[in-house]
Amino acid sequence: MRRIAVIGAGQSGLQLSLGLINMGYEVTIFTNRTAEQIAQGRVMSSQCMFHTALQTERDLGLNFWEEACPSVEGIGFTIVNNEEKTKVFEWSARLKRYAQSVDQRVKMPQWMRAFEKQGGKIVIQDVGINELEQITPEYDLVLLAAGKGEVVKQFARDDEKSIFDKPQRALALTYVQGMKPILPYSKVTFNVIPGVGEYFSFPALSVNGPCDIMVFEGIPGGPMDCWQDVKTAEEHLEMSLSLLKQYVPWEYERCSDIQLTDDNGYLAGRFAPTIRQPILTLPSGRKVFGMADALVVNDPITGQGSNNAAKCSKIYFDAILAHADQDFSTEWMQDTFDQYWQYAEKVVAWTNSLLVPPEPHMIEILMEASRNQAIASEFANNFDDPRNFSPWWFDAESAKQFIKHRHIKHVA
Repeated sequence: MRRIAVIGAGQSGLQLSLGLINMGYEVTIFTNRTAEQIAQGRVMSSQCMFHTALQTERDLGLNFWEEACPSVEGIGFTIVNNEEKTKVFEWSARLKRYAQSVDQRVKMPQWMRAFEKQGGKIVIQDVGINELEQITPEYDLVLLAAGKGEVVKQFARDDEKSIFDKPQRALALTYVQGMKPILPYSKVTFNVIPGVGEYFSFPALSVNGPCDIMVFEGIPGGPMDCWQDVKTAEEHLEMSLSLLKQYVPWEYERCSDIQLTDDNGYLAGRFAPTIRQPILTLPSGRKVFGMADALVVNDPITGQGSNNAAKCSKIYFDAILAHADQDFSTEWMQDTFDQYWQYAEKVVAWTNSLLVPPEPHMIEILMEASRNQAIASEFANNFDDPRNFSPWWFDAESAKQFIKHRHIKHVA
């Protein structure tokens, strides 16, 4: 029986561990928090997962919240005139398959309990280099699936793939109940406020039932980079409402009766989008293989974090099974990461393109979507697989042909 160690109990690490243990592998998860501590802690992410990523969970029988979780049925997009507090243009489109968002404080504890019920072992401890030196001789493969912590920083930054060296947004999450729903269908409401940042919200399932998640993305140094002095849950909610009232009053109108889901239903911080080398060589020479957020740190502006993690888990799962009893060599590790990067590269490129001032052809595409429902629908549904934004999102001539072709279809 092959022995696998996974450091981290998030989306990718737990999903991979549950898949492997069902296939007869002996799996141990090392994490620094118990299921109870996670359930009672602060929110960790905004995790809107689209169909393909959700399907990787369904395939493993891990979609425990399919019926209870509200569906995200579409994507809405608005460009804001900051001076007049009006909409320059807007559009929305239905998703072909719904998306869902389950608070990780709900998902991860139940997955942890399911993992132990199936015979998996969970060790509660912080893991650094010394601990990795003790762990690696005992296992055929050690995977680092934690997106945070000092040990993650031991994986070398890939300077060729990383275009940013500092945070591009000041981030804040606010989990609320009582937000007025959008009709005729639920959606991600994405608002771009030039020179200020972005705001979007969507329905989710949290510790106290259905809710909405408010996501603020402030340009560093700008007026939405304002969370440093916010110390309490009440102040965080007050700041959230103040920003809506000032920049997106139509969103503020939906929030007249909101309250936090719980005292831990908020978060603020910032990080630099970063790509890291996939293999960590310990002082002893033994290897640790990274995955998902440990290697590809994507800004949440496109909502791809948990989607990337689930898809990475699927790729690693298939690669481990296909490798059978062979040695998990550095060549196998690099090849497996390269398979993931074939997917993630375009996702990262698309995300990064939204963190800098847009090219004229990008604005044209978004504006055409407000006139042409076929373009709006294609844009919205590409959130499920952002590789489909290439090449027309990145290249002006391809964008022109894309718009022309969709216009012909729209007229026909």
